[in-house]
Amino acid sequence: MPPVVLIRVGLILLVNVAMCALPSLAGADPSGRADVNRGAYLARAGDCVACHTAGPQARPFAGGKPLNSPFGKIYSSNITPDLVNGIGRYTLYDFSRAVRNGIDKEGSRLYPAMPYPSFAKISDEDIRDLYAYFMTEVRPSDYKPPETKLPFPFNIRWDLIFWDAVFVKHEPYKPRNDRDAQWNRGAYLVQSLGHCGTCHTPRGFAFQEQAYTESSPLYLSGNALDNWFAPNLTGNTASGLGRWSEDDIASFLATGHGGQTTAFGSMGEVIENSTQYLHKDDLGAIAYYLKSLPAHGETAAYKPDLPEVAKASLALITGEFERPGAGLYHNFCAKCHKETGDGEEGKFPKLAGNSSVLAEDATSLIRLLLEGSKTVQTTKEPKPEEMPAFSGKFSDRQIADVLSFIRNSWGNGAKRVTPREVALLRHKLRP
Repeated sequence: MPPVVLIRVGLILLVNVAMCALPSLAGADPSGRADVNRGAYLARAGDCVACHTAGPQARPFAGGKPLNSPFGKIYSSNITPDLVNGIGRYTLYDFSRAVRNGIDKEGSRLYPAMPYPSFAKISDEDIRDLYAYFMTEVRPSDYKPPETKLPFPFNIRWDLIFWDAVFVKHEPYKPRNDRDAQWNRGAYLVQSLGHCGTCHTPRGFAFQEQAYTESSPLYLSGNALDNWFAPNLTGNTASGLGRWSEDDIASFLATGHGGQTTAFGSMGEVIENSTQYLHKDDLGAIAYYLKSLPAHGETAAYKPDLPEVAKASLALITGEFERPGAGLYHNFCAKCHKETGDGEEGKFPKLAGNSSVLAEDATSLIRLLLEGSKTVQTTKEPKPEEMPAFSGKFSDRQIADVLSFIRNSWGNGAKRVTPREVALLRHKLRP
């Protein structure tokens, strides 16, 4: 058989497999079974408002927010029940197919910037409740978001069916019989509605998540995305959650503080929009599940008990600045983070042993120094703390030196930051 024919046969088989895998809710009626209040809670858990709201003054869920991808800007859709520009004409089946399979009412493929590979695991019951909430409680908006216009060949959507067939597993979450109910609840939230792997799991050559469950050591092992680095969530004792307790994780998700660190960047938005509203039991289940993940990517280290650590810390306190970056840290950072790197609990993160400081990729640290940061504002932590931007004050060399100093002091042991890394990110962040 000629190679071209073989390729065509293979593509046809992939299409058939993909279409057969789509779960069907055709003809289903949510009335009498759907729980609107529960649907509102699930929308919080899925953080739908973050991507489908253009800004603080925009109508919630009306779309139009630009989502950066390696291929260009992708604008989110209007998911209010407007009959023209929203999803007002969607049946439950249409809604399920869009959320869990990435196909809109007209049959057009959605770009996987919409995390349907994770949402594919959402249960039928949760889909019904989400549908009831969006159709009855969300206020319609006639706003028409900008059209997504990616360059060729990424503007061709029909071929996404092949990407989908290769990389997405279309089936709801299946509880593991060898795990208890709390673990399975946490796994369900993390893998489906929480879509944590969208940011925290490394991407492959086709920009696909390289893993969707704990069966792979790559799952939640950290990933660079949109000029941030989403940290390692496995049991790594340096850059992961190995030294965090379950209470640390739950507190972090509820308040933005925990594990002796604070939330920043995109994770701050997740906490403000989503996880601070989760029930205590669900936060506990997420923490319980994450603490079950074995360590992966152990390259950095935290060894505070070595004799040379105490000597180096004393030198910083007495002003003997022999190491590059030590003087800058003393003059600009120590007021909040202390000469000992201990920070101030609940306000300024501890840098000694901080898992974000010890991350394999220093992108987030560089960005924090360039742009500054503000801690999250939640119902439990209403007053945010701010860190100033240093892009106009420090050179690339100085930022590299002070971050290298921080990543290798107080027992920290992580890869040094280079001036080139700083220069490249500074260029990317320019308006």
